[in-house]
Amino acid sequence: MTKPHRPPTQAPFIAVAGLSARWLAQSAKRAGLHVAALDIFGDRDTREAAELWFDIGAEGSALAIDRGRLVDALTRLARLPDLLGWVGASGLEPLMPRLSRERGLPRYLGNDAEAMAAVREPRRFFALLDALRIAHPAVAFERPKTADGWLFKRADGCGGTHIQPATAFGAGTGSTCGYFQRVGEGRSLSALFIGAQGRAHVLGFAAQLTCAIGDRGFVHAGSIGPIELPPALGARIQEALDALCARTGLVGINSCDFLSDGTTFDVLEINARPSSTMALYETASPDAWPAGLLACHLDACRHGRPPSAASLALSREPRWRAGQRVLFAQRPFTVSPAFSDACLHDPQCRDVPMPGTRIEAGQPVCTLHVRAASVDAVRAALDAQHERVVQRIETCDESDHACLHDHS
Repeated sequence: MTKPHRPPTQAPFIAVAGLSARWLAQSAKRAGLHVAALDIFGDRDTREAAELWFDIGAEGSALAIDRGRLVDALTRLARLPDLLGWVGASGLEPLMPRLSRERGLPRYLGNDAEAMAAVREPRRFFALLDALRIAHPAVAFERPKTADGWLFKRADGCGGTHIQPATAFGAGTGSTCGYFQRVGEGRSLSALFIGAQGRAHVLGFAAQLTCAIGDRGFVHAGSIGPIELPPALGARIQEALDALCARTGLVGINSCDFLSDGTTFDVLEINARPSSTMALYETASPDAWPAGLLACHLDACRHGRPPSAASLALSREPRWRAGQRVLFAQRPFTVSPAFSDACLHDPQCRDVPMPGTRIEAGQPVCTLHVRAASVDAVRAALDAQHERVVQRIETCDESDHACLHDHS
């Protein structure tokens, strides 16, 4: 844990936790809150946004949260007299059922255990979709006899690393920790919404970016948005999300992953927590969310308040389009001070690793974040930034500080 530095003002603290807490920490800072960040990376921009940082990474596992460390950190933070509570990001899904029963923790500002279970337990969730007549790809709880064209998904996974081809399992294999799902048709998209007063207040839609790493073919690699959908399709998605919120009581910021051919849609899953796509909407519509979206999440969770109609209108007619893309290491390397400094001062880099960090092939290096006038321009800017940072990795090492003069 970094040593506490208490500001002179009396604004309350908020704790944010996940595999990466950077985007939540930055949104909280925008709201004028003091931040305690709990994650596994401790990136430089995370620490800049937070007064306190706790390492909750699991020993011997590159991308996992240690439950004991998380509970210990939250228990210590619970002693702060001005702590509002804590908010969770991705990576906590396997831990949430037990955390909801843990005593001595701060208030969790998000969905309660029952609402989470309603959308995260596969048998309940897909039965609910059927009851509400919301389309989804076919699912099974034993491997289909013909496994081609099917996937296996862990129920408590995130980021696409929990998805495998069904052919990796033997015939007749059943699972208590996941489900089999037929590969669907259409673009991979997401909707970000705020649950309040039994309704889904949709902020917008984004296109999902995926990539293959090793034997994982659906690793989440970022998103671009807001994107425009045909009005009739958007209205049907709104209706489906309203029905889900009314039935489950979802509150605060949540996201829905779905496939669409432009006319119909198939729901894949609900992420019952804030999504990193928050950053797209904060960037594309700064006038809509001047205090950041975490402030809206807290309003919904603490007071049942939905976002204002004016903010939603501005969000649906964005001034910009934004994109974020994870850059994965093509080879192992150790982050040099030169590389870290260059990325920290690059406005299109986020999740900047600390000097001395060892990054293995296939692990995330940083997140590229761009803004442009159109979706096509965002894609081009992400590609250009990707090339710049890959080149920066190649030229910045302990013996070559050339990239200290990199002004990209």
